[in-house]
Amino acid sequence: MSHHAANPGSSNESSGSADSNKTLRRSLGSQPLQYRPFSARQMWLYDFIMWMFLVIFDCFFREIRPRGAFRLPKKGAVIFVAAPHANQFVDPMILMNQVKREAGRRVSFLIAQKSYKHSVIGPLSRAQLSIPVQRAQDMLQAGTGKIYLDFEKNPLLVTGEGTKFTHECMHRGLLALPKSLGAVEIDEIISDTKLTLRKEFTRSDTIVKLLSKGTPFKVADKIDQKQVYQYVFDHLSAGNCVGIFPEGGSHDRTDLLPLKAGVAIMALGAMTNDPDCNVKIVPCGMNYFNAHKFRSRAVVEFGHPIEFLRDLVDKYNDPATHKQSISECLEIITNGLRAVTVNCQDYETLMVVQAARRLYAGNFAQYLPLPMVVEMNRRLVLGYETFKDQPDLKRLKSKILHYNELLKINHLPDHHVEDCDVSHKLNLIPILVFRIMKLIFFVILALPGAILFSPVFAISKHVSKKKAETALANSTVKVKANDVVATWKILISMGAAPVLYSFYASIGTWYCKRKSYLSSYGLISIWFILYMLGVLVTYSALITGEQGLDLLKSIRPVYLSIFSGASITKLKELRRELSEEITDFVNRYGLELFPDDFNLLEIKDYKEPVQKEMDSDEEEEFKTQQMRNRRTAVKKERAARKAALQSVAESAKASDSDSSSIVESVPLRNTQSYTNIPMFSDYDLHMNEKNSQVDLKSVGSSALPSALQSALPSSSSIIDDFDHQKSLSGHELSQESSDFELNFGALKDEKNISSKIQSKIRQSRGSQ
Repeated sequence: MSHHAANPGSSNESSGSADSNKTLRRSLGSQPLQYRPFSARQMWLYDFIMWMFLVIFDCFFREIRPRGAFRLPKKGAVIFVAAPHANQFVDPMILMNQVKREAGRRVSFLIAQKSYKHSVIGPLSRAQLSIPVQRAQDMLQAGTGKIYLDFEKNPLLVTGEGTKFTHECMHRGLLALPKSLGAVEIDEIISDTKLTLRKEFTRSDTIVKLLSKGTPFKVADKIDQKQVYQYVFDHLSAGNCVGIFPEGGSHDRTDLLPLKAGVAIMALGAMTNDPDCNVKIVPCGMNYFNAHKFRSRAVVEFGHPIEFLRDLVDKYNDPATHKQSISECLEIITNGLRAVTVNCQDYETLMVVQAARRLYAGNFAQYLPLPMVVEMNRRLVLGYETFKDQPDLKRLKSKILHYNELLKINHLPDHHVEDCDVSHKLNLIPILVFRIMKLIFFVILALPGAILFSPVFAISKHVSKKKAETALANSTVKVKANDVVATWKILISMGAAPVLYSFYASIGTWYCKRKSYLSSYGLISIWFILYMLGVLVTYSALITGEQGLDLLKSIRPVYLSIFSGASITKLKELRRELSEEITDFVNRYGLELFPDDFNLLEIKDYKEPVQKEMDSDEEEEFKTQQMRNRRTAVKKERAARKAALQSVAESAKASDSDSSSIVESVPLRNTQSYTNIPMFSDYDLHMNEKNSQVDLKSVGSSALPSALQSALPSSSSIIDDFDHQKSLSGHELSQESSDFELNFGALKDEKNISSKIQSKIRQSRGSQ
């Protein structure tokens, strides 16, 4: 378990000074940190804790899915590098559970010494084989006097009044402002009243005003992490796994924080410590949908394992290139993390991207598995960052924000807009009445469990809110401190729920004894029966309440359709316009970013048909010939793809499937392809969702606007690829040394996405 994602400092070199040794003794205590192989009892306890949290997370989260789990190394030294750290103690538990389930491996996470000694977190973290790390920011103590700083003259020179810098401060130690406004390393101690900083404080009106008038301060000694690093080196050398959140702390920002150097030192240092130790780094993307909310969803995405060349290790061992090697290592890891996470520059951008995902190709995202929704978000973010200066995108962004505002005014989620039907108001009245009655029925079923569990809900909400306020006040990187909310909701529930059920069971046992109920059972048996009955009633209420909540959300579209027809008509029209504009923009510019993934909409081949004047017959002949040429090229490309797939299928061994990944197409240009989601391929299928006269199996390029038909291969579709891949026994095939990677595991569960979409559309038509 990780509290603020403990991360050692940027250097493993000991200062050798008396002050440093004093700090080391104070940090580690009387018992030095030494590696010992884990006993069978420790591993059994680890597995039991993982199972216990798996049950708890199944209650808190609606869905947790892995993606890319087939990439997990089954043996050898591995460092799991996870980001963003958006859910404090919950993140490492989810990651460890997924790794244990998918690869059968146990992960030891680095944890802050402060949390390791916590009365609640400490025992759990020790049972999880965590590695304690002392952090300088946890050692901050009030300094003597006040400090001043002039940002205009010299932003690195600190002047003190009544200070004792030579006695209280240390080279490379921390100098911190009050109220967690910032902390920086000390570069040089000049005298008791003067010192210089390695970098300046972040400039803000509050900080500039505070330092110009003089302010109290805090100091902390430099922490020597030599023993921590040696423990990690020995742990990895034994072929074990280490987990770390390299951002250094949990947060709720929309982008990654700069990575700390500790992870690079661990990897390169372990390979230096043991030349036979080949450390692999696995980037892990912790992707949540409303991480702090009850019954939210999560996707843990595992990237391609990173292996460092010995040349980089040699550079690490050379004092002249030591820092450069660490920087290169961090850059590689950062790129790996960005490939498995969704990062936006700000919250507004995230809202625009999520709206674009929902609106693209008429609700296309609702047919995708959860991991593919994450991939779609990532691609749209990349597209937004690439083309954000385009005038078309600026206008589109303003329109999307206006649409979101209208949704907020109407208290209506986007996915319910199309459920509104203002043309049949009389027919909707019975539906509204039926749903209200059904909702009342669900409420009655869920009410007993909700009442029993309500004290836990109230306490967990209150405590998590207070913890978020405290965390926000003590952090400079958090936005709303939502990263601590889910953690404390779960922790409070874990402690309060057993106490509450025990209280209910005790009261019930006393009552049964008094009334001579269940007299054939002993007191302990009666107590246990009542305890388990309370748990069963609460869990039933959870399942029933979830269905009731979904039903409640479906009532509002019907209500608005009956009583607010004008506003709904306007909203639906705006949504249709946005859907067309977003789809057009993505299809127009997306090809530049993902050329190998446009299986159907080959728009890049489309150009203005003529550069000179032609009569109608010449122009028609020109278009016909152009289409013939394009069809021939597509047939050749499809034949080459199928040949490559067949070749790999015959030579590869069958392996376990990754149930959350979609088929990865074979790139024909010797470039690495991202997972091939058909977000650009089944547009015509969705456009005919409401048209019951169109046979879904026959939907093709003819369903698209005529302006695009000449740009489309008439017979090439991702459906063809899926049908062919389905014939290859549904195996996941991988060839690590080649330029491409195939994964057919999803076909065991999903068959193929297009068939799934067709099935859902038929169901939708049948219910109308």
